[in-house]
Amino acid sequence: MEWFDSGERPRILKSRTTTVGLIVDDKVVLAADKRATAGFMIASRRVKKIVKLADYAALTISGLVADAQALADIVREEIKLYEMSTGSKLSVKGIATLLANILFSSKWYPFLVQLMVGGYDTRPRLYVLDPFGSLTEETYAATGSGSPIALGVLEERYKPGMSLEEAIEVAALAIRSAVLRDAASGDGADIVVIGKGVYEERFIPFNKLVG
Repeated sequence: MEWFDSGERPRILKSRTTTVGLIVDDKVVLAADKRATAGFMIASRRVKKIVKLADYAALTISGLVADAQALADIVREEIKLYEMSTGSKLSVKGIATLLANILFSSKWYPFLVQLMVGGYDTRPRLYVLDPFGSLTEETYAATGSGSPIALGVLEERYKPGMSLEEAIEVAALAIRSAVLRDAASGDGADIVVIGKGVYEERFIPFNKLVG
């Protein structure tokens, strides 16, 4: 995340960041760094870039923070409305499709975001969205300014049969590798694990990683 100062105009909080998602066994693992910058200054080391949408789904954010927050608020209310109206939960694909429709309908004045939706309905799911509403389902993915480096780590280390703890370490290593080359990312990794009846949050300092 970054504060962008343009002359006398107000500063705008932007998320140049690295986020990672991967599916392992019966869970989805999401990870994101914690750094916010103001130009060349580190403005915060405690920013949360994984937003909880429901007990079974979360959103990673990269891009303009105000846009991401507005989208997260809209989706949370739509999830509640759907559950109240139907008596059932909106599927993770339904959440991702809702976001895609909102982004597509605003393509002429786009939300400046790149998002991942991870969660569990009948199985773990991971979706990636661009600012114009393109939607893909992935087994593993990365977004943000450090994503090319993070994807290289995922390509090398991801294995479908790995344990949950191995998957968490790979996600954190992908974030750390991006941080080493991306000044806008850094300061440890937030981790969210989502499975059937499971929503768990962790924090991993980079000095704890050995890979």
